[in-house]
Amino acid sequence: MDKQKLIINGGRKIEGELSLHGAKNAALPILAATVLIKDGESVIHNCPRLTDVDAALRILSHIGVKCRRSGSTVISDACAIGNCEIPVRLMREMRSSIVFLGSVLGRTGHCRMSYPGGCELGPRPIDLHLSALRSMGAVIEETHGFLDCSAPKGLNGTEISLSFPSVGATENIMLAAVTANGVTVVDGAAKEPEITDLAGFLTACGAQISGAGTDRIVIRGKEKLCGAEHSVMPDRIAAVTYMCCAAVTGGELILSSADIGHIGAVVPVFKEMGCRVYSFGKDSIYIKAPERLKAPHTIRTMPYPYFPTDAQAPLMAVCTVADGTAVFVENIFDNRYRHVSELLRMGAKIKTEGRVAVVQGVRRLSAAELVSPDLRGGAALVIAALCAEGTSTIGGISHIDRGYEAIEKSLYSVGADIRRI
Repeated sequence: MDKQKLIINGGRKIEGELSLHGAKNAALPILAATVLIKDGESVIHNCPRLTDVDAALRILSHIGVKCRRSGSTVISDACAIGNCEIPVRLMREMRSSIVFLGSVLGRTGHCRMSYPGGCELGPRPIDLHLSALRSMGAVIEETHGFLDCSAPKGLNGTEISLSFPSVGATENIMLAAVTANGVTVVDGAAKEPEITDLAGFLTACGAQISGAGTDRIVIRGKEKLCGAEHSVMPDRIAAVTYMCCAAVTGGELILSSADIGHIGAVVPVFKEMGCRVYSFGKDSIYIKAPERLKAPHTIRTMPYPYFPTDAQAPLMAVCTVADGTAVFVENIFDNRYRHVSELLRMGAKIKTEGRVAVVQGVRRLSAAELVSPDLRGGAALVIAALCAEGTSTIGGISHIDRGYEAIEKSLYSVGADIRRI
């Protein structure tokens, strides 16, 4: 049971400089990819200390990968894998655990796992994952909540057309294809930077991949991959979250170890709200907020390079205190407004109907006792609490810890009155 809470005294401006940690959504598939390395160690730098990453490391250890961490670096040795079954208790810890299907099947020819757990954001069907692997020669039986997978004749390259640019399905195909026989072509592939980062690690290990970051990826299978060093990309959703913290408090923030190119669809929204945002140097983002924000026009979540669904909840929290009315249209997940009921407790004016949320800005929010409903919804509550009058308590912060490395320490370092109890 999650007994920890965040205590936030609102009204402090977020000001200063903050360094981003590595991206959760890049680190997890890269860690899964280390399963494929038969020769040498994999050295993964900038690997964030998150509970989802810890869960991935437990899965790796369970199947026989030797892992050790030194600071933000994880070293893994997968030369002698002895287990191809991932138990229910580990699969339930995070949604992204399904990405181990492609790597374990590609390495051992067998894999048994249950359906994954994680945030309850509505159905995230894995049909695309399974149909793609079946087209590559996998035999998959779904019984009693388990997936029993094998490749009796090995995995073979083929042409795969995705009906939706699923990040997870694209990653699973890449992981299965890099050691498969022949050439795999993925049309309709996801284009997220995390896909490019995964391809970068696999390429460093000797894989032959072209087109990552476009909707057509070509993978030429190789018999063996060797260990390599790789640094995980900065977390673009964490970047947006901390920019929201600065914006909602009228603050001024520099994010180092950040790439403004990864959040190209979000930057115009901040500017529309009256913030100054620009990059300087090779890896820094600057944001300065006005005393009062203006509500942006309609925000529609879409696959990359458009506005990310993971940024919807944090931006909605900002819009609750912006002048005017903002409209959100959630096109990715069915159940991604679970944070709204908690924001309403703070005095926000939000109406939802289906995929649409209409946010009418109020002058100020009031502190409240809150419970984090999921990862990004929890971040939204932190953002709202930073600008609210009084002291807010946020429970259920195990959700937040899945994607933010010691969020209270980061925010305290740039002026927030926040502590964990």
